Amino acid sequence: MTTLTPLYLLAAEQKSAEVTDWSARIAWVIGLLVFIALVYWLMRQGWKWRGSLQSGLPELAATPEGFADDEVLLTLTGRYHASTTAGQWLDRIVAHGLGTRSRTELTLTARGLDVVRPGASDFFIPADALREARLDKALAGKVLPEGGLLIVTWAHGGTLIDSGFRSDHAAEHQAWVDAVNHLTSTTEGTAR
Repeated sequence: MTTLTPLYLLAAEQKSAEVTDWSARIAWVIGLLVFIALVYWLMRQGWKWRGSLQSGLPELAATPEGFADDEVLLTLTGRYHASTTAGQWLDRIVAHGLGTRSRTELTLTARGLDVVRPGASDFFIPADALREARLDKALAGKVLPEGGLLIVTWAHGGTLIDSGFRSDHAAEHQAWVDAVNHLTSTTEGTAR
């Protein structure tokens, strides 16, 4: 015959759940925070190291005097994504602030391309330094749909650079490709 154990005896035998060991939990959280801080510090050091490797790149040109009086061929507002070594879409150039993403306002005239970046350093690309413009989908880790980026290739200090822009109105990209390529062909024609 089975005996039924009274419920109060079963309840007395049960143990409570373990109390959380707060010291171990705090140690794990502190260890995780230190690890995250270390990773960010290493990323920052890598960025600075890349900048020192690219220190041979000359200072960027400033907007020339009287540029605002020139006849404007095109303007664009949008985003500046990055600059890379031409043909190397992942080789970001960080020297002189070229690796900093920002809003941008582009102005193209016969003298060149003025890049105004609020919150980052502005620069000017003279018309004789422009090489080509094209539509692409990726630059410096930024991947967009086909034709989502306007890539302007230009020469600076013996280095060919690809700079990536995205207009607020992507339909403007083709007009920019046509205008920059036309400007480079007329500049090459007058240089000969």
